[in-house]
Amino acid sequence: MLSKALEWSSFAITEIPNPGMGEAPPGAEGLLTILKWIAWVVFGLAVAGILITAGTMMINNKRGQGGEHAAALGWVLAGCALAGSASGVVGLLA
Repeated sequence: MLSKALEWSSFAITEIPNPGMGEAPPGAEGLLTILKWIAWVVFGLAVAGILITAGTMMINNKRGQGGEHAAALGWVLAGCALAGSASGVVGLLA
């Protein structure tokens, strides 16, 4: 029974088509342009987020609220890391 299952699984695996890298459909250049604009906006927001968090850390330092802003900075940096690795993450999942 095990040999039959292995024989069937090897047959099933060889029948799955491999599309490779794929081929972009006509008009995909417009979609790529929009994605580049979105990436530009996201990285602009990342820089703004870091600057805003740094500014609030400097202002609220005397109030003893530095820990809250350090956590906010951690979230901003995590978002930056995710945005920077977006194409790698999608490539890993696809």
